[in-house]
Amino acid sequence: MRLEALRKRVYEANCALPKHGLVKFTWGNVSAIDRESNLVVIKPSGVDYEDLSPANMVITDLDGNIVEGDLRPSSDLKTHLELYKAFPTLGGIVHTHSPEAVAWAQAGRDIPFYGTTHADYFYGSIPCARSLTAEEINGEYEKETGTVIIETFTNRQIDPVAVPGVIVRNHGPFTWGKTPEEAVYHSVVLEEVACMAKNTELLNPKVEVAPQVLMDKHYLRKHGKNAYYGQGKGH
Repeated sequence: MRLEALRKRVYEANCALPKHGLVKFTWGNVSAIDRESNLVVIKPSGVDYEDLSPANMVITDLDGNIVEGDLRPSSDLKTHLELYKAFPTLGGIVHTHSPEAVAWAQAGRDIPFYGTTHADYFYGSIPCARSLTAEEINGEYEKETGTVIIETFTNRQIDPVAVPGVIVRNHGPFTWGKTPEEAVYHSVVLEEVACMAKNTELLNPKVEVAPQVLMDKHYLRKHGKNAYYGQGKGH
């Protein structure tokens, strides 16, 4: 019963991508993991969003074996699996080819911290992972994409909870959260922040990153132990 409920949530999270203008055609996917069973629910590969249903979401184990479902899972499944195995706090993952984030990925640049919208959700620049090597591309490409993301966060000592997203050079964005719904939310925010950062640099090519004290204030008022943004529980 728990997995059936998760199937419905993953279906709804996938349907939210075109609603938020994050995908065209079938250019995106959402997954979620049930940590008790270590089973992953993900969008089927290449299926139009209007043809999705809770029933055709695919369930796999962490090795990518299909447990339930008649369709092939998303071709990005192995990337999702690597991230779930490396980052135990993740409950949902989104991958899109949203144009603003992809532009930064194709430019091979981190998305810098220029203002409070960024700091409300990402504690630091949004990293751009390196390009994959020819060997990685010609090998287990999707798995290696996950490996490159993990490498970026490990080498830079970035907390994936504090920075819930990444762009992969020459590819595009991946975001995540405690739930599939939160992962979609972060995907929307990343796309908006990418657009704002681009426009900021167009208006002022010599712009400098915003002060660290401003990042601390905005991130911690939402996410710190003394967070005070919103109504809190019981209000």
